Amino acid sequence: MPATALKTINPEPLDSLGCLTSLHKALADSLRLQILRLLKNESFGVLELCRILDIRQSALSHHLKILLTAKLVSTRREGNSIFYRRAFLSEEDCFIDIKKSVFDGIESLPVSIDQRKKIKQIQLERAQLSLKFFNRNADKFREKQGLIVEHPHYASSLHDVITGLGLGADASVLEVGPGEGQLLEELASRFNNVTALDNSREMLEKSTDAMAKAGHSHVNFMLGDTAVARKNNLTSDLVIFDMVLHHISSPAKTFKDVAVMLKPSGFLLVVDLCNHDQDWVRESCGDLWLGFDEGDLDHWASKAGLEAQQSSYLGLRNGFQIQFRTFKKTNERKFIA
Repeated sequence: MPATALKTINPEPLDSLGCLTSLHKALADSLRLQILRLLKNESFGVLELCRILDIRQSALSHHLKILLTAKLVSTRREGNSIFYRRAFLSEEDCFIDIKKSVFDGIESLPVSIDQRKKIKQIQLERAQLSLKFFNRNADKFREKQGLIVEHPHYASSLHDVITGLGLGADASVLEVGPGEGQLLEELASRFNNVTALDNSREMLEKSTDAMAKAGHSHVNFMLGDTAVARKNNLTSDLVIFDMVLHHISSPAKTFKDVAVMLKPSGFLLVVDLCNHDQDWVRESCGDLWLGFDEGDLDHWASKAGLEAQQSSYLGLRNGFQIQFRTFKKTNERKFIA
């Protein structure tokens, strides 16, 4: 029987064999396995991966293309840069068991000390880029933020989400990156134990002044990021990132920090932009990430031992869309970096 006739009668097996061949080809290389290990939680740009792996861009692009063809990685555009992350596993994928087995095996392998140092340096450079922006624009923060969205535009929706969590006045609440204290003031009015965390001294001073003017003397202020709060054994019933996550160098690591700090059955609330292509916000607003896909947040949460709860979305007239996502701590887990 001619090959064309065979394809006409039953194309699925041949298609599956082709996909299976591409999958095994992609996995039959130690460098590509290293790439998949590095992309366990994080997403990296091509040039960042070149630095970590000490490889030429042309050679790396060849390997990434093979991984992409095998649907082991996926991409997202961040302005002029392409970022890669490990593809999410789908129950509809007929090779999900193979991929899951490989991913589980890769995750048990350690990342070399040299690569860890390079990853930390990249994360530090990202964080410094964001911090320099806020230190330089502390007096113009509300004006800059207003280019995308102003707090009053979504305040009532955010209020409803917090109310829906059913936390009492004695709950401990942490807001990361409180800015000028617009949300912090409401939190201080509702809860007796509130902490404001910011890695910008200038921005933290602004929120401190705002709470003093509002007469809230019970708010605690901490300089640093979630890693600092975690080292200080800070625990909370609720951690909130209100239009902040897109300024953070490593959202995946931040989710893990939060999972450790949350008390049993505690909540993480993320308010942020949905994925968009408005690259001008990098320079104008200090954004490191152009919003987030729902799947990215779910993936980071799952890896940190947090369970996705409710989701709601709010469209803005300027084309941006805000997502309100809540996650709940369900169990204690130990993590492999």
